[in-house]
Amino acid sequence: MILHPLLLLACYAGAIVAAALFGVWAQGVLSLSHTRMQMVMSFVAGLILGVALYHLIPHSVDQIQGPDAVGVATWWMVIGMLLMVFLLRVFRFHQHDVGGSGIQSHDEIRSKDPSLGWVGVVVGLGIHALTEGTALGAAVRSGLHGKSDDILPSFGIFLAILSHKPLDSISILGLMPVSRIGFRAAVTINVVVALLCPVSAYLAYWGFGVFGPDEGGAIGRALAFGAGALMCISLNDLLPEIHFHGHDRILLTVSLLAGVSLAYGLHLLEHLPILGLAP
Repeated sequence: MILHPLLLLACYAGAIVAAALFGVWAQGVLSLSHTRMQMVMSFVAGLILGVALYHLIPHSVDQIQGPDAVGVATWWMVIGMLLMVFLLRVFRFHQHDVGGSGIQSHDEIRSKDPSLGWVGVVVGLGIHALTEGTALGAAVRSGLHGKSDDILPSFGIFLAILSHKPLDSISILGLMPVSRIGFRAAVTINVVVALLCPVSAYLAYWGFGVFGPDEGGAIGRALAFGAGALMCISLNDLLPEIHFHGHDRILLTVSLLAGVSLAYGLHLLEHLPILGLAP
């Protein structure tokens, strides 16, 4: 382990909160056109899908071990995926589209679906953050158990969470004006939701220690669960939004492949015997 696990988690926590604040700043300052937002979503979708497949699943199987490791990992991946499907269906907390004048669509979406409210958005994103944090804590903990002795198993999921936080901020800030909540309150809620991820990561990191000799199996199950959640966000949330639009197909496809390629590149780097990154 290049950094002490707790120091590594502290670095991750600071960066995750900073990414959430960046989403606030970007919405007010940057010109987030419809096409640019779609490109970002396509890249993030590819990245988190690649992280789930190239990082979390292999490390999950490695931690669980045994002849039925793949089967156990698959079950927990499916559980994570179904839970995220349920959250997306009930709370509908991801709304990332933009209109001609910037982040819009919450007024339009609310008019089409009156059940969409800020409480559901916050609750959904909060549970989502807890799920991500648990997987992040498990990934950092995996550096102390089994064959994974470097930072890259956790860096992959950290990067996936980091890239997705600005989109979560857009979801919150885009809905708050509709719900008659001021900008400062919206930013405060955004920061609190962002903090849930590192807090749950710390709790998970310490919590897995209570499993004793079975710690590796518990970590592996948590990693598979996180992989299922990320796959659901990519395949059921982000990519359908992109696929719905027929414009800039080549550009959006390139963005998607760039995200997958980055995840795969980190996977390859993990196995290079340089800088102590590989066992």
